[in-house]
Amino acid sequence: MTTLLHVEGSPRGEASRSTQAARRFIEALQAAGPSLSVDHLDLWQTDLPPFDGAALMAKYARLAGRSHDGPEATAWARIAAMVERLDRADCLLLSTPMWNFSIPYRLKHWIDLITQPGLSFAFDSATGYAPLLRPRPAIAIVASAGDYATGESRGRPDLATPYLRAALGFIGLTDLTIVPVGPTIGPGAEVAAELAEERLRQLAEECLRRSARGGAGAGA
Repeated sequence: MTTLLHVEGSPRGEASRSTQAARRFIEALQAAGPSLSVDHLDLWQTDLPPFDGAALMAKYARLAGRSHDGPEATAWARIAAMVERLDRADCLLLSTPMWNFSIPYRLKHWIDLITQPGLSFAFDSATGYAPLLRPRPAIAIVASAGDYATGESRGRPDLATPYLRAALGFIGLTDLTIVPVGPTIGPGAEVAAELAEERLRQLAEECLRRSARGGAGAGA
């Protein structure tokens, strides 16, 4: 059985273009692999723990090689469970809008929580940083009001794509494919949605094949 973790980054539910595209991708995956198991993580309906106080001290304790005290241990256990939930998935699907050139703060919060020493990355003073999560297929659907297919959109930069590649690659998820959906408004919106849907259909079977091989391959 293949497990897909879908991390939903839009608060707009089914009205969201990124969520709509994600639903169609999941349907294509289920058609190609009926035994697919979907783990849905709605970041706007999930109680994400704050990364301060005990959680922050727990991170510093891990970096310093110090054992956790009671509150630190409790906070760290919640974070570890989130990393384990990600690591159980054979495929990762992110669906998100672009907000102010980048990603919504809830998605950034989730990434901050799962990027932790000893859980998703390691550090050695001699060799530097190393990811701890195994490679697996990952797809990020990024919906935007503008069209960033050829670079900037009317002078506006796309900071979401390079950030997601860097942040996910840092913890080992280097097999990442970005699927843009844009523009989401105006005369080109329906064409953009159709192009994204076709790309996602192509990716569905490829995602299942790569996850069966243990995530071998490179993102595009």
